[in-house]
Amino acid sequence: ESDTASEISFQFNKHKKTPSIGSHSSDMASVSSVSGSVLSVYSGDFGSVDAQGTVEFALDYDEKNREFQVHVSQCKDLAVVDEKKGRSDPYVKTYLLPDKARMGKRKTSVKKRTVNPIYNEVLRYKIEKMVLLIQKLNLSVWHNDPLGRNSFLGEIEIDLASWDWSNRKLNWYPLKPRSLSAVNGVDHRGVMSLSIKYVPPGSLGKVVFLLSYMAGPKNPPSGEVHIWVKDVKDLLQLRPSGVDSFVKCYVLPDTSKKSYQKTRVIKRDTNPVFNHTIVYDGFHTEDLKDACVELTVWDHEKLTNHFLGGIRLGLGTGLSYGISVDWMDSTQEEVAFWQEMMLAANEWIEGLLPLRSL
Repeated sequence: ESDTASEISFQFNKHKKTPSIGSHSSDMASVSSVSGSVLSVYSGDFGSVDAQGTVEFALDYDEKNREFQVHVSQCKDLAVVDEKKGRSDPYVKTYLLPDKARMGKRKTSVKKRTVNPIYNEVLRYKIEKMVLLIQKLNLSVWHNDPLGRNSFLGEIEIDLASWDWSNRKLNWYPLKPRSLSAVNGVDHRGVMSLSIKYVPPGSLGKVVFLLSYMAGPKNPPSGEVHIWVKDVKDLLQLRPSGVDSFVKCYVLPDTSKKSYQKTRVIKRDTNPVFNHTIVYDGFHTEDLKDACVELTVWDHEKLTNHFLGGIRLGLGTGLSYGISVDWMDSTQEEVAFWQEMMLAANEWIEGLLPLRSL
Protein backbone atom coordinates (compact mmCIF):
# COMPACT_ATOMS: atom_id res chain seq x y z
CA GLU A 1 0.00 0.00 0.00
CA SER A 2 2.91 2.35 0.52
CA ASP A 3 6.20 3.23 -1.08
CA THR A 4 7.72 4.25 2.22
CA ALA A 5 6.56 4.32 5.80
CA SER A 6 8.11 6.45 8.51
CA GLU A 7 7.35 6.36 12.19
CA ILE A 8 8.05 9.40 14.32
CA SER A 9 7.58 9.79 18.05
CA PHE A 10 5.97 13.10 18.94
CA GLN A 11 5.73 14.21 22.58
CA PHE A 12 3.40 17.04 23.63
CA ASN A 13 4.24 17.16 27.34
CA LYS A 14 6.39 20.31 27.21
CA HIS A 15 3.55 22.25 25.57
CA LYS A 16 1.05 21.34 28.28
CA LYS A 17 3.05 23.08 30.98
CA THR A 18 2.67 26.78 31.51
CA PRO A 19 5.88 28.15 30.01
CA SER A 20 7.91 30.96 31.42
CA ILE A 21 8.06 34.18 29.44
CA GLY A 22 11.47 33.24 28.08
CA SER A 23 10.58 29.73 26.97
CA HIS A 24 7.30 30.92 25.46
CA SER A 25 8.99 33.47 23.23
CA SER A 26 11.55 30.89 22.16
CA ASP A 27 8.79 28.42 21.29
CA MET A 28 6.92 30.95 19.19
CA ALA A 29 10.11 32.07 17.45
CA SER A 30 10.77 28.52 16.27
CA VAL A 31 7.24 28.22 14.91
CA SER A 32 7.26 31.54 13.10
CA SER A 33 10.65 30.88 11.55
CA VAL A 34 9.19 28.00 9.56
CA SER A 35 6.22 29.69 8.00
CA GLY A 36 6.26 33.37 8.92
CA SER A 37 6.99 34.64 5.41
CA VAL A 38 4.13 32.61 3.97
CA LEU A 39 1.71 33.62 6.72
CA SER A 40 2.31 37.29 6.04
CA VAL A 41 0.98 37.09 2.47
CA TYR A 42 -2.63 37.83 3.39
CA SER A 43 -2.15 39.61 6.71
CA GLY A 44 -3.31 43.19 7.14
CA ASP A 45 -6.35 45.43 7.21
CA PHE A 46 -8.10 45.66 3.85
CA GLY A 47 -11.16 47.69 4.78
CA SER A 48 -10.20 50.60 7.01
CA VAL A 49 -9.52 53.16 4.25
CA ASP A 50 -10.54 53.60 0.61
CA ALA A 51 -7.86 53.16 -2.04
CA GLN A 52 -6.87 56.38 -3.78
CA GLY A 53 -3.89 58.07 -5.37
CA THR A 54 -1.30 56.98 -7.92
CA VAL A 55 2.06 55.20 -8.01
CA GLU A 56 4.95 55.82 -10.40
CA PHE A 57 7.19 52.90 -11.38
CA ALA A 58 9.03 51.26 -14.28
CA LEU A 59 9.74 47.62 -15.17
CA ASP A 60 12.84 46.13 -16.76
CA TYR A 61 14.45 42.73 -17.30
CA ASP A 62 18.24 42.46 -17.09
CA GLU A 63 19.07 39.68 -19.58
CA LYS A 64 22.72 39.46 -18.48
CA ASN A 65 21.95 38.91 -14.80
CA ARG A 66 18.57 37.20 -15.42
CA GLU A 67 16.93 39.66 -13.07
CA PHE A 68 13.48 41.26 -13.07
CA GLN A 69 13.61 44.83 -11.76
CA VAL A 70 10.80 47.01 -10.44
CA HIS A 71 11.90 50.64 -10.12
CA VAL A 72 9.52 52.20 -7.58
CA SER A 73 9.78 55.97 -7.89
CA GLN A 74 7.02 57.61 -5.82
CA CYS A 75 3.32 57.84 -4.88
CA LYS A 76 0.91 60.77 -4.83
CA ASP A 77 -2.30 61.60 -2.97
CA LEU A 78 -2.46 58.42 -0.89
CA ALA A 79 -5.28 57.88 1.61
CA VAL A 80 -4.82 59.19 5.14
CA VAL A 81 -4.93 56.36 7.70
CA ASP A 82 -4.67 58.31 10.97
CA GLU A 83 -7.19 61.09 10.41
CA LYS A 84 -6.61 62.68 13.84
CA LYS A 85 -2.95 63.20 13.07
CA GLY A 86 -3.44 63.49 9.31
CA ARG A 87 -0.82 60.79 8.90
CA SER A 88 0.16 57.82 6.76
CA ASP A 89 3.45 55.93 6.87
CA PRO A 90 3.45 54.25 3.42
CA TYR A 91 5.61 51.61 1.80
CA VAL A 92 5.32 49.60 -1.44
CA LYS A 93 5.19 45.80 -1.57
CA THR A 94 5.43 43.48 -4.60
CA TYR A 95 4.68 39.82 -5.33
CA LEU A 96 4.76 37.69 -8.47
CA LEU A 97 1.47 35.83 -8.98
CA PRO A 98 0.01 33.25 -8.97
CA ASP A 99 2.53 31.96 -6.44
CA LYS A 100 3.27 34.73 -3.95
CA ALA A 101 5.22 32.46 -1.63
CA ARG A 102 7.56 31.02 -4.27
CA MET A 103 9.26 34.26 -5.30
CA GLY A 104 8.69 35.99 -1.99
CA LYS A 105 7.86 39.49 -0.96
CA ARG A 106 9.85 42.57 -1.91
CA LYS A 107 9.20 45.93 -0.30
CA THR A 108 10.55 49.45 -0.14
CA SER A 109 11.50 51.43 2.93
CA VAL A 110 8.77 53.13 4.98
CA LYS A 111 8.29 56.88 4.46
CA LYS A 112 6.77 58.48 7.54
CA ARG A 113 4.12 61.18 7.82
CA THR A 114 3.44 61.66 4.11
CA VAL A 115 0.83 60.87 1.48
CA ASN A 116 3.31 61.76 -1.28
CA PRO A 117 6.27 59.47 -0.55
CA ILE A 118 9.40 59.41 -2.73
CA TYR A 119 11.29 56.08 -2.81
CA ASN A 120 13.55 55.77 -5.88
CA GLU A 121 14.23 52.12 -4.99
CA VAL A 122 14.66 49.02 -7.17
CA LEU A 123 13.03 45.74 -6.12
CA ARG A 124 14.78 42.74 -7.71
CA TYR A 125 13.79 39.14 -8.54
CA LYS A 126 16.21 36.48 -9.81
CA ILE A 127 14.01 34.66 -12.32
CA GLU A 128 14.21 33.22 -15.84
CA LYS A 129 12.49 35.35 -18.48
CA MET A 130 10.23 32.54 -19.74
CA VAL A 131 9.04 31.87 -16.19
CA LEU A 132 8.46 35.58 -15.61
CA LEU A 133 6.22 35.78 -18.68
CA ILE A 134 3.64 33.45 -17.12
CA GLN A 135 3.44 35.61 -13.96
CA LYS A 136 1.53 38.71 -12.95
CA LEU A 137 3.08 41.53 -10.95
CA ASN A 138 1.07 42.56 -7.90
CA LEU A 139 2.24 45.94 -6.58
CA SER A 140 0.46 47.29 -3.50
CA VAL A 141 0.87 50.26 -1.15
CA TRP A 142 0.49 49.89 2.61
CA HIS A 143 0.52 52.03 5.74
CA ASN A 144 3.05 50.68 8.25
CA ASP A 145 1.60 50.22 11.72
CA PRO A 146 4.02 49.78 14.68
CA LEU A 147 1.74 47.06 16.11
CA GLY A 148 1.75 45.08 12.87
CA ARG A 149 -1.81 45.87 11.74
CA ASN A 150 -0.81 47.40 8.42
CA SER A 151 -3.51 49.12 6.34
CA PHE A 152 -4.01 48.54 2.62
CA LEU A 153 -3.88 51.76 0.55
CA GLY A 154 -4.30 50.42 -3.01
CA GLU A 155 -2.77 48.13 -5.63
CA ILE A 156 -2.19 47.49 -9.30
CA GLU A 157 -1.83 44.16 -11.10
CA ILE A 158 0.05 43.75 -14.39
CA ASP A 159 0.02 40.75 -16.72
CA LEU A 160 3.71 40.39 -17.62
CA ALA A 161 2.97 38.24 -20.70
CA SER A 162 1.47 41.28 -22.44
CA TRP A 163 3.89 43.88 -21.03
CA ASP A 164 5.83 46.03 -23.50
CA TRP A 165 9.41 45.29 -22.44
CA SER A 166 10.79 48.08 -24.65
CA ASN A 167 9.04 50.50 -22.27
CA ARG A 168 11.57 51.24 -19.52
CA LYS A 169 10.25 54.68 -18.63
CA LEU A 170 8.64 55.68 -15.35
CA ASN A 171 4.86 55.89 -15.69
CA TRP A 172 1.98 56.77 -13.37
CA TYR A 173 -0.72 54.19 -12.54
CA PRO A 174 -3.93 54.64 -10.48
CA LEU A 175 -4.19 52.56 -7.32
CA LYS A 176 -7.23 50.27 -7.17
CA PRO A 177 -9.19 48.59 -4.34
CA ARG A 178 -8.23 45.08 -3.26
CA SER A 179 -9.72 42.38 -5.51
CA LEU A 180 -11.80 39.67 -3.83
CA SER A 181 -9.59 36.92 -5.26
CA ALA A 182 -6.50 38.49 -3.68
CA VAL A 183 -8.16 38.96 -0.29
CA ASN A 184 -9.41 35.39 -0.14
CA GLY A 185 -6.26 33.92 -1.62
CA VAL A 186 -8.18 32.24 -4.43
CA ASP A 187 -5.51 30.90 -6.76
CA HIS A 188 -5.52 27.32 -7.98
CA ARG A 189 -2.50 25.41 -6.68
CA GLY A 190 -3.61 21.82 -7.09
CA VAL A 191 -5.46 19.19 -5.07
CA MET A 192 -3.99 16.64 -2.63
CA SER A 193 -5.45 13.16 -2.20
CA LEU A 194 -4.73 11.64 1.21
CA SER A 195 -6.06 9.47 4.02
CA ILE A 196 -5.61 9.89 7.76
CA LYS A 197 -6.33 7.67 10.75
CA TYR A 198 -6.14 7.99 14.52
CA VAL A 199 -5.22 4.90 16.59
CA PRO A 200 -6.09 5.63 20.25
CA PRO A 201 -3.85 4.48 23.13
CA GLY A 202 -4.32 0.79 23.90
CA SER A 203 -5.84 -0.14 20.54
CA LEU A 204 -4.16 -2.28 17.92
CA GLY A 205 -3.29 -0.82 14.56
CA LYS A 206 -4.82 -2.66 11.59
CA VAL A 207 -2.24 -1.98 8.87
CA VAL A 208 0.10 -4.93 8.49
CA PHE A 209 3.04 -3.11 6.86
CA LEU A 210 3.48 -0.90 9.90
CA LEU A 211 4.13 -3.83 12.23
CA SER A 212 7.80 -3.89 11.25
CA TYR A 213 8.13 -0.41 12.78
CA MET A 214 6.62 -1.48 16.09
CA ALA A 215 8.10 -3.61 18.85
CA GLY A 216 6.08 -6.68 17.86
CA PRO A 217 2.27 -6.85 17.59
CA LYS A 218 1.63 -5.10 20.91
CA ASN A 219 -0.83 -2.41 21.78
CA PRO A 220 0.81 1.03 21.40
CA PRO A 221 1.36 2.75 24.78
CA SER A 222 0.11 6.04 23.31
CA GLY A 223 -2.01 7.04 20.35
CA GLU A 224 -0.84 7.32 16.76
CA VAL A 225 -1.78 9.53 13.82
CA HIS A 226 -1.27 7.89 10.43
CA ILE A 227 -0.96 10.12 7.35
CA TRP A 228 -1.08 8.52 3.91
CA VAL A 229 -0.11 11.04 1.19
CA LYS A 230 -1.37 9.50 -2.05
CA ASP A 231 -0.97 12.02 -4.87
CA VAL A 232 -1.33 15.65 -5.94
CA LYS A 233 -2.96 16.85 -9.15
CA ASP A 234 -2.62 20.08 -11.17
CA LEU A 235 0.46 21.57 -9.51
CA LEU A 236 1.75 24.92 -10.73
CA GLN A 237 4.12 24.31 -13.66
CA LEU A 238 7.15 26.49 -12.96
CA ARG A 239 9.26 25.25 -15.90
CA PRO A 240 8.47 23.95 -19.40
CA SER A 241 9.67 20.49 -18.29
CA GLY A 242 7.18 20.41 -15.41
CA VAL A 243 7.94 20.44 -11.71
CA ASP A 244 10.13 18.31 -9.37
CA SER A 245 7.92 18.06 -6.31
CA PHE A 246 8.00 16.59 -2.81
CA VAL A 247 5.86 16.89 0.32
CA LYS A 248 7.03 18.08 3.76
CA CYS A 249 5.16 17.18 6.92
CA TYR A 250 5.27 18.69 10.42
CA VAL A 251 3.01 18.20 13.42
CA LEU A 252 2.73 21.68 14.87
CA PRO A 253 3.57 23.11 17.38
CA ASP A 254 6.68 20.94 17.02
CA THR A 255 8.93 22.21 14.21
CA SER A 256 12.00 20.23 15.25
CA LYS A 257 13.79 17.58 13.20
CA LYS A 258 11.91 14.98 15.23
CA SER A 259 8.63 16.17 13.73
CA TYR A 260 9.91 16.78 10.20
CA GLN A 261 9.28 14.17 7.49
CA LYS A 262 9.26 14.33 3.70
CA THR A 263 8.48 12.20 0.68
CA ARG A 264 10.83 11.40 -2.18
CA VAL A 265 11.05 13.85 -5.11
CA ILE A 266 8.87 13.08 -8.15
CA LYS A 267 10.49 14.68 -11.20
CA ARG A 268 8.96 16.45 -14.19
CA ASP A 269 5.35 15.77 -13.23
CA THR A 270 2.52 18.17 -12.34
CA ASN A 271 0.44 15.17 -11.15
CA PRO A 272 2.90 13.35 -8.86
CA VAL A 273 2.02 10.07 -7.12
CA PHE A 274 3.82 9.82 -3.75
CA ASN A 275 2.05 6.91 -1.98
CA HIS A 276 3.94 7.74 1.21
CA THR A 277 2.77 6.95 4.74
CA ILE A 278 3.96 8.62 7.94
CA VAL A 279 3.13 7.54 11.50
CA TYR A 280 3.41 9.90 14.47
CA ASP A 281 3.07 8.33 17.92
CA GLY A 282 2.97 10.02 21.32
CA PHE A 283 -0.58 11.26 20.74
CA HIS A 284 -3.22 11.25 23.43
CA THR A 285 -6.81 11.91 22.42
CA GLU A 286 -6.83 15.38 24.01
CA ASP A 287 -3.75 16.36 21.95
CA LEU A 288 -5.82 16.21 18.76
CA LYS A 289 -7.54 19.47 19.78
CA ASP A 290 -4.26 21.39 20.03
CA ALA A 291 -2.07 19.84 17.32
CA CYS A 292 -2.06 20.57 13.59
CA VAL A 293 -0.67 18.41 10.78
CA GLU A 294 0.93 20.70 8.18
CA LEU A 295 1.54 19.19 4.73
CA THR A 296 3.31 21.44 2.21
CA VAL A 297 4.29 20.75 -1.40
CA TRP A 298 7.60 22.10 -2.71
CA ASP A 299 9.42 22.33 -6.02
CA HIS A 300 12.95 20.97 -5.62
CA GLU A 301 15.86 22.90 -7.13
CA LYS A 302 19.60 22.77 -6.46
CA LEU A 303 19.92 26.10 -4.67
CA THR A 304 16.53 26.43 -3.03
CA ASN A 305 13.10 24.80 -2.79
CA HIS A 306 10.02 26.77 -3.85
CA PHE A 307 6.71 26.59 -2.00
CA LEU A 308 3.80 25.40 -4.18
CA GLY A 309 0.95 25.09 -1.69
CA GLY A 310 -0.17 23.28 1.42
CA ILE A 311 -2.89 22.22 3.82
CA ARG A 312 -3.24 22.32 7.60
CA LEU A 313 -5.28 19.65 9.35
CA GLY A 314 -6.62 20.68 12.76
CA LEU A 315 -9.58 22.30 14.46
CA GLY A 316 -8.66 25.80 13.25
CA THR A 317 -9.34 27.44 16.62
CA GLY A 318 -6.37 29.81 16.52
CA LEU A 319 -5.15 28.34 19.82
CA SER A 320 -2.71 25.58 20.74
CA TYR A 321 -2.47 24.60 24.43
CA GLY A 322 -3.94 27.98 25.36
CA ILE A 323 -1.47 29.96 23.25
CA SER A 324 -2.64 32.04 20.27
CA VAL A 325 -0.89 30.83 17.09
CA ASP A 326 -1.17 31.87 13.42
CA TRP A 327 -0.87 28.36 12.05
CA MET A 328 -4.07 27.01 13.66
CA ASP A 329 -5.99 28.38 10.65
CA SER A 330 -7.53 25.31 9.00
CA THR A 331 -10.26 25.91 6.42
CA GLN A 332 -13.77 24.48 6.87
CA GLU A 333 -12.89 21.51 4.63
CA GLU A 334 -9.69 20.81 6.59
CA VAL A 335 -11.46 21.11 9.96
CA ALA A 336 -14.24 18.73 8.84
CA PHE A 337 -11.63 16.20 7.65
CA TRP A 338 -9.80 16.32 11.00
CA GLN A 339 -13.03 16.08 13.00
CA GLU A 340 -14.14 13.03 11.02
CA MET A 341 -10.84 11.33 11.92
CA MET A 342 -11.33 12.18 15.61
CA LEU A 343 -14.82 10.63 15.59
CA ALA A 344 -13.86 7.45 13.72
CA ALA A 345 -10.97 5.85 15.64
CA ASN A 346 -8.97 3.15 13.82
CA GLU A 347 -10.59 3.97 10.46
CA TRP A 348 -8.93 5.45 7.40
CA ILE A 349 -10.63 8.73 6.42
CA GLU A 350 -10.16 9.66 2.76
CA GLY A 351 -9.98 13.25 1.58
CA LEU A 352 -9.38 15.41 -1.47
CA LEU A 353 -8.24 18.88 -0.33
CA PRO A 354 -7.20 21.95 -2.33
CA LEU A 355 -3.70 23.31 -1.73
CA ARG A 356 -3.51 26.93 -0.56
CA SER A 357 -1.19 29.68 0.57
CA LEU A 358 -0.71 28.94 4.25
